[in-house]
Amino acid sequence: MKPADCIPLQSAGFFACMATKWDSQDIATGSIPYLSEENLMSISPRKLIRYTPTRAVLCSGLLVVTSWTYAGESMSNSISKAIDEGSAALNLRYRFEHVDQDGIPEEAAASTLRSRLTLKSGTVAGFTGVVEVDNVSYLGDDNFNNTENGRSDHAVVADPDYTEVNQAYLSYAFGDAGTASVGRQRINHAGQRFLGGVGWRQNEQTFDAARIQLTPADNFTIDYSYIWEVNRIFGPEGPDAEFEGDSHAAIATYKFGQDHSISGFGYLLDTEEIPGLSSATYGLEYLGNFKVSEDFALGVNLSIAEQSDYEDSPLDYDAGYYFAEVTAKFKPVSIALGHEVLESDDGVSFKTPLATLHKFQGFADKFLVTPPGGIEDTYIKIATKIAGIKFVVFYHDFEAESGGMDYGDEIDLVAAYKINDHYSVLFKYAAYDADDFATDTDKAWLMLTASF
Repeated sequence: MKPADCIPLQSAGFFACMATKWDSQDIATGSIPYLSEENLMSISPRKLIRYTPTRAVLCSGLLVVTSWTYAGESMSNSISKAIDEGSAALNLRYRFEHVDQDGIPEEAAASTLRSRLTLKSGTVAGFTGVVEVDNVSYLGDDNFNNTENGRSDHAVVADPDYTEVNQAYLSYAFGDAGTASVGRQRINHAGQRFLGGVGWRQNEQTFDAARIQLTPADNFTIDYSYIWEVNRIFGPEGPDAEFEGDSHAAIATYKFGQDHSISGFGYLLDTEEIPGLSSATYGLEYLGNFKVSEDFALGVNLSIAEQSDYEDSPLDYDAGYYFAEVTAKFKPVSIALGHEVLESDDGVSFKTPLATLHKFQGFADKFLVTPPGGIEDTYIKIATKIAGIKFVVFYHDFEAESGGMDYGDEIDLVAAYKINDHYSVLFKYAAYDADDFATDTDKAWLMLTASF
């Protein structure tokens, strides 16, 4: 993306930004004209807000005056209210990650610190602004392949060092009916199987998008986003840093009772950089909880979806997705049995490129890209809490959905302890034992988090 500047657009008190031909001198001298209501309507949604980190900050700087003329308040009062009622949060996350992968000469040892500053304005006439800046620094040498440093003889730890605007958006709340937001933002749908922020990695995946969340009736919600850029975990620089395109993500959820919900979702993904990832996905999800007694309950999660090629995809396929998980909850232990299938259609598999992929199919991340033969993941999960420490154990068995390959199996362990409201510590380990797919891989993490 070529650098561009930011100009204000005024329409019924709404401010936004777009890529333009004007330079910083024009902005500094105040010679940028406001666009009229008529001209605003002619702008394509994709051009309405196009962020680079610099433009994100410039655009977000306008948020404190978004309601000035609209609400009849003076600019000084609006700014004072936005600042006085605003908040600031600091999050520090240190992590050591070790990777030993067969077939790669050198092991990876990554010592990284992510520092995150989040600024949120007070609400002025329904408008609120958020700016969040991340920095990832290395404590010691980069003895790992961060996907950008050229150390291909080392195992991958996909945490580039960088400083960037992680979020910068303006939101508007219209009563109890819902909210609308425009800008760079975090979007997590349901369990993040199809759309999520990949919060585990030090560089979070965020979306340059226009989003609307509605509650048109009791227990019924609608969440729709138009996404023109995906800021991936491999950024902010490099060939894999972003996906551009005209993508749409929608999910509608109805809750019946306290313990049951059903959702319908659709994802139309347009990825210009890798057209083969462009796809149209439609599906349903059910979540339920059945309380058998005071000390025992059954949780049920069912999902089904169908996917086909979309937009400029060179592929021609139709593949299905099936998921079922049943969790028996015995205080203080829970045991879950799950089975997930991503089908293959003549060597073209079901894919979820915008999901929080680390959360699924094992923490060793061997199936971030679905194999051509698809995948069937059968797993058991056991969780408990002892002396304030949360323990989780997974066992996965991976097979091809078609072709008969036995991919391998994996054991995952997690131990997490919340020290107090500000500090927490986590240890995680993953061991993938390969049969017919990839190579044996062991990963270990130690993470310390401080929040203020």
